[in-house]
Amino acid sequence: MHFGRAAAKVYISQPALSKQIRKLEDQLGVRLLERDSRHVTLTAHGHRVLSDARELIALAARIGEHPVESAMVRIAHIFELQTSRIVADAFAAAYPDVRLVERSLDSRRQLDALLNNRLDVAILRVTAEMVALNPTGWQFHRLRLEPMLLVGRPGDPPKASVSLFERPVEVFADTPASGLYNAHGDYLTTLERASGMSMRWLGNPGTFGHCLAAMHRATESGYVLEFESYAARYAESGVPIHHPAELQPYYPWCIAWRDEPHNAAVADFLRIAEHTARQHHWHLPPHRPARPWVPPDDPTHSPQAVAATTAPRPRP
Repeated sequence: MHFGRAAAKVYISQPALSKQIRKLEDQLGVRLLERDSRHVTLTAHGHRVLSDARELIALAARIGEHPVESAMVRIAHIFELQTSRIVADAFAAAYPDVRLVERSLDSRRQLDALLNNRLDVAILRVTAEMVALNPTGWQFHRLRLEPMLLVGRPGDPPKASVSLFERPVEVFADTPASGLYNAHGDYLTTLERASGMSMRWLGNPGTFGHCLAAMHRATESGYVLEFESYAARYAESGVPIHHPAELQPYYPWCIAWRDEPHNAAVADFLRIAEHTARQHHWHLPPHRPARPWVPPDDPTHSPQAVAATTAPRPRP
């Protein structure tokens, strides 16, 4: 329901996407979308065509792909963040004969791939919008609350904590207007509003190396708000990291799977993921003096996704 995001997702320009949709409407002889300057909605014909199209795409995927091996698990990573990698390492150590097929996908693309049977397990941030748009066909629960830390500039003095308002807070993320806005950006927008900060959005260089290079090129004062996974790597490079003084944001990572019977390998992966979370105390973040914060609309607060103390049990 957003032409800019849809065009970015399929790597074409927005005018080209609009032209293709008009051509499809002409071919079908019906109107699929109603749009004005602020909103896009599906017509009744649009809802029917969408349902049929999803079935056709799923059928094409099943025809085009080799049968999924029983001793294989398909997962994805989000850039170089460590949560999924730690779980993958633990699973590989426990089940060396099971093949892991790994890709790089952001949270929204992971969910799309999961629902279309291109992934077996997703480790992602689940948003309220994802749940609203996809109310059935999958399950999830919280896997980790990852602290967000403030990264200083090279040469800054070490401090345990700094104020969120001492310097401008920068984020390596794409703005809502960019067409590349994602679940990470949604989290940051919610934090920006809740804290009263005005963040400096720097775009998304992707890898840690690019982020570190951008920081060394920076000429303005600021702190970069980063995942603990990345912050530790900045510290290894000699850049000071700090805890926020006013509140401690946590990024909620979830593990998700299709709501259907699993093969043994997928069931084992889910069990290892939960064991790893308990082993690393991911469900119980360390005590910080600052007030903890997660987005108030985070779906893991709902009864559907209360974090379990045991691994999800697949139906036989």
